[in-house]
Amino acid sequence: MRINIGLAQIYPKLGDVEHNLNLHLAAAQRARAGGVDLLIFPELSMTGYQVQDLVPEVALRSDPEDPVFAQLLAASDDIDIVVGFVHEDARNRFYIGDAYLAGGELVHLHHKLYLPTYAMFDESRYFAQGNSVRAFDTRFGRVGMLICEDFWHVSPPYLLWLDGADILILNSSSPSRGLNEGERMLGARWVEHVNQAYGSMFTSYILHCNRVGYEDGKNFWGGSSVVDPDGEFMTRGLYFDEALITQEIDLNQLHRTRARLPLLRDERPGLVRRELGRILRESLG
Repeated sequence: MRINIGLAQIYPKLGDVEHNLNLHLAAAQRARAGGVDLLIFPELSMTGYQVQDLVPEVALRSDPEDPVFAQLLAASDDIDIVVGFVHEDARNRFYIGDAYLAGGELVHLHHKLYLPTYAMFDESRYFAQGNSVRAFDTRFGRVGMLICEDFWHVSPPYLLWLDGADILILNSSSPSRGLNEGERMLGARWVEHVNQAYGSMFTSYILHCNRVGYEDGKNFWGGSSVVDPDGEFMTRGLYFDEALITQEIDLNQLHRTRARLPLLRDERPGLVRRELGRILRESLG
């Protein structure tokens, strides 16, 4: 099976849900016209990144009763969409969320697991932590989603891999760092190394969408990419510029790579569970 992937490397407007909704609907229309099957937006694409005290005002419910979310669901009628937003649950807790939408329905909702509080980040002040990481079924096969910091810890992609995910979707609002060009791109290069490592380690497709633009002096570098199961870049987007990046992937490549590298066959999750249990017991003792 071949899938045409679209990475919507957009510049969302901070706190302006209506403006960002229009960006999403326009991108979906353009992607649909270009034959895209699966369109991925960045982390917090509906709100911008540094929402801080605006969190309750910009949050969405993940059901058709929410008028904004209803329009996103409608947009997914004939194209699968991954959208980033502030999610408010039934008990009024707020999460950094990703929704996978298809056929006008919510297929899967992921809450960000790891909320960084170092350097420029202060996410746990405003958001609750997610508590589950699960793969899910789509018309393209089994998929897993992670948000930014989730991917910089090895356990979430590892768990998704064991749970059957052959496509790992990562979206982020990753800012550049430093003043000169070399320093600014150090973070970008590190992210790209991680994406390639996971593609080859887990013999899976890695689809990464990062945003661009500025917020409060911070610059987001873009560079959205697709990595194949051999750990090779199939495409790498523009740095710092808005773009709709498209790339066709062939799921038959999973078979070709795994026939040569049967890493999944030889994995020992029982060993991992036993040794984790020992480590936890010793750390508590």
